[in-house]
Amino acid sequence: MKKPREIVIVSGKGGTGKTSVAAAFADLSADSVFCDCDVDAANLALVLGGGEKEEHEFIASTRAQVDPVRCTGCGLCKDVCRFDAFEEPGVVLQESCEGCGLCSRVCPAQAIRMEPVLSGYWYVSETEKGPLIHARLEPGEENSGKLVTLVRQKAREIAQSTGRTTIVTDGPPGIGCPVIASISGADLAVVVTEPTLSGIHDLERILDVCRQFKVPAIVCINKYDIHEENSRRIERQCEEMGARLGAKIPYDESVPRAMVRGLPVTRYSCPASDSIRELWEKAASMS
Repeated sequence: MKKPREIVIVSGKGGTGKTSVAAAFADLSADSVFCDCDVDAANLALVLGGGEKEEHEFIASTRAQVDPVRCTGCGLCKDVCRFDAFEEPGVVLQESCEGCGLCSRVCPAQAIRMEPVLSGYWYVSETEKGPLIHARLEPGEENSGKLVTLVRQKAREIAQSTGRTTIVTDGPPGIGCPVIASISGADLAVVVTEPTLSGIHDLERILDVCRQFKVPAIVCINKYDIHEENSRRIERQCEEMGARLGAKIPYDESVPRAMVRGLPVTRYSCPASDSIRELWEKAASMS
């Protein structure tokens, strides 16, 4: 069976309009599976709608638990813990424990064991346009990329089992571990940026990540007309870094109106919708 193509929408920083573009792509696609890899703040489901069909626990971390019967109160655990997770010898502050396990290794009485803890949940939902795989981390849990990898893997399995040809992935912002887990092995990265100084700076960083992982990139400048000189700088930057400019989306009040109503902007006839349709056609032809 042919491997489904995967288009990942990313941004070097938050707030560029990445999820709006991802939701529009989902609305324009005909036979896709959708994947929200922004597990710290997954909100693609708010736009695509649908109901949850499956809920699964995600366990990826451990925390120290002390057996008070065995504990001798020697204090070695408190001495070696670099995270100050021991309020006093043998008493663990669970919110401070990073699960490194050093305390359990050095405890002479073998009174400390590392217990798995619930890190979050991942879901399979059914939307009007197709299946959506998304997740939610528990408060305070670290997004290491493991949950992102799990969500992507499930999306590939569903795409292959249902014969769908495309996976549209809403990636996390930034350039850290979750982003790397989102784009590695993808067919195309659609990088959404904005004509601000921080947008220009972070665009260079995310394009470097794409290049390092050999993922072709196409750039979209959102709200390009709020600072056209910076938009021209971004165009020159794309040319210098070998990235194709896919579209320039104008500032359009239809976008926030659509989001407030929980709809993709492509349900509206407006300039932003036209630009995103153009971007989708280019992305589909490249991937």
